[in-house]
Amino acid sequence: MRTYSLDDVYATRKRRDSWWTVYFVDPAACRVAMFVANHTEITPNALTVFSLILGMGSAVCLGANQLAAGAALFYLSFMIDCVDGKIARLKGTGTPFGLWLDYVGDRIRVVCCAAGLAYGQYAATGSVDFILLGATVAVLDLFRYVNAPQMKRVRETIREGLAPSLTEVPQAPRVPAPRRSRGPLRRFNRSLARRRVRSHLISGIEFHAAVFVVAPLIGQAALIPVTAVASILLLANEIFLVYRMWLFTRRNAAVPKPQESREHALIGGSPNV
Repeated sequence: MRTYSLDDVYATRKRRDSWWTVYFVDPAACRVAMFVANHTEITPNALTVFSLILGMGSAVCLGANQLAAGAALFYLSFMIDCVDGKIARLKGTGTPFGLWLDYVGDRIRVVCCAAGLAYGQYAATGSVDFILLGATVAVLDLFRYVNAPQMKRVRETIREGLAPSLTEVPQAPRVPAPRRSRGPLRRFNRSLARRRVRSHLISGIEFHAAVFVVAPLIGQAALIPVTAVASILLLANEIFLVYRMWLFTRRNAAVPKPQESREHALIGGSPNV
């Protein structure tokens, strides 16, 4: 049986990832992955199920108002969820079913933990604000996971129509626009890329970490303000991504589709004939 080194595990990491994962999860996840790969026969799917069990344990603790225990279990659940992907890439044992299981398991964990947090705090305080907190977290997470694949689908649809049309329709030579230096921002993004960190301040991963790890560890008083700030930042990030997708569709909306190009060629190349 092959022995895997830590460098082998490092090679399975994503090219760019969230700053929370890079700095607070991967250092532990990579070492756990190396141990699992070298000393066990545990499959990625088994790790995904174990991650979900830990997530359910976190939801139960949050529902019992055991905030620190809930935060610790949520962190462990997410860390194991990172390990399963590394094992799958390291050993080449990933499966399409495993992708589905990982995706669905993440959603179940977040919804159950949001419900547990809302119930636990409502039972302890009687404040309806915590019910609204749980609902907000669940809705934002579901929106993010519905929105992301749809935006990807839009971009792929446009690219599929764009590539053939560029080969069939004569294109005027394009003069590249002068590149404007972005100064400190450009250097900052390059610095992040060297450290494998995405440029987003808050994505879904940071949102989950803020709500289910950081805020519970600080204490009950931090739950609503931390969740509110994290929710606003996540929503702002999603709006920004939608805006970028809209700009992408506008830039490429005028490109003729292959069928349109053939029809125009048959009638002399002018759409007004």
